[in-house]
Amino acid sequence: MTESGTFATRGAQMLALRKARMAAAPPFFRGGFRPFFFGGPLWAVIALAVWLFAFLGGGALPSAFDALAWHRHEMLFGFVGAVIAGFLLTAIPNWTGRLPIAGPPLAALFALWLAGRLALFWSGETGLGLAAVLDVGFYAAFALLAGCEVVAAKNRNLPVVGMVLLLGAANAVDYAAAAGLIADGEAGFRAGIALVVMIISLIGGRIVPSFTRNWMAKQGWTAGLPTQPGRFDQIVLALTGLALLAWVVAPGARATGAVLAAAGALQLVRLARWRGWRTLADPIVVVLHVGYLWVPVGLLLLGWSALDAAVPRTAAIHALTAGAMASMILAVMTRATLGHTGRALKAGPATTAAYACVTLGALLRVSASLGLVDHRVGIEAAGTLWAGAFILFLLAYGPMLFRPRLDEAS
Repeated sequence: MTESGTFATRGAQMLALRKARMAAAPPFFRGGFRPFFFGGPLWAVIALAVWLFAFLGGGALPSAFDALAWHRHEMLFGFVGAVIAGFLLTAIPNWTGRLPIAGPPLAALFALWLAGRLALFWSGETGLGLAAVLDVGFYAAFALLAGCEVVAAKNRNLPVVGMVLLLGAANAVDYAAAAGLIADGEAGFRAGIALVVMIISLIGGRIVPSFTRNWMAKQGWTAGLPTQPGRFDQIVLALTGLALLAWVVAPGARATGAVLAAAGALQLVRLARWRGWRTLADPIVVVLHVGYLWVPVGLLLLGWSALDAAVPRTAAIHALTAGAMASMILAVMTRATLGHTGRALKAGPATTAAYACVTLGALLRVSASLGLVDHRVGIEAAGTLWAGAFILFLLAYGPMLFRPRLDEAS
């Protein structure tokens, strides 16, 4: 048998194995979006409740991280990382034409993510070493799985996989800071935020105009439709990447503030070019624009905080995290779950309420940091609304994640 014939045979065997795994697996493990879109939001709600308990003086956490460091780590590397895994494991088959990772390999990856969460929570007893190995190991394993798929298909999205690997490295730096191995205690956290904002800018810059264009075309629009990324978008991405890199390296420099402000302004122009105001009639489309709006708002606030010490940086951080990340996550999870379970892409009352809650929660949290509302009341109300958004998601979409597609036998 020739070498090409051998590869073709192996490819056919792998295809058959994956088909068999999908058929044998329970519905919950038939696609990456299912376990990670359930586990990520559930953990976010739990972690937020634990953080508010500690913030309100309820007691110390059993983690080796202090309460604030644990809160920001778990929201970023735990919750956001899980949803990124769910999204990419679902998107990669569309990019490559290959069958999704399913069955035991997917269950093992999800178990590794969950083990990292539990190990860090109890790391005051078990030590940071075990938590770091499990938590960083999840990103390494995920990047390896995703990279193999992209390379096998010779797909152009390898840089996205590289960002996942860098996110794992930022996670490792956060552990090193907690262990006192590096002086800058926030370096890993800043790097993680920067990478997720770049992922939103890159992938959001594809899906937001694409979904918007499709919706407008169905409504009969023929002129002024959003286009796919072009030269202007490349300039915006390059400047945003440069600004965020400067923030990671020199967060307080005035030059950093100027570049961040410039990136935020260009991101605002980019968003306006997608004409999101035309989609107000459909919550599942307009929420993409509302979510992406937090990116320029966060960058502008971050630049402002670097230029003026009186402006609290935490307002910018929460605009990017509670605002951009959470809103885009909710928008993508609802759309992907509906589409990949064979349902119509339509936002019901619970979905619309979840969008409203996450947006109002982010507004209150940023306002509390800026002193526009009472700080303690603002944080409590923001946390309640924000958690409520993901509880609504779990109630409305959780059953879909555990059941087969509508056009599929159990």
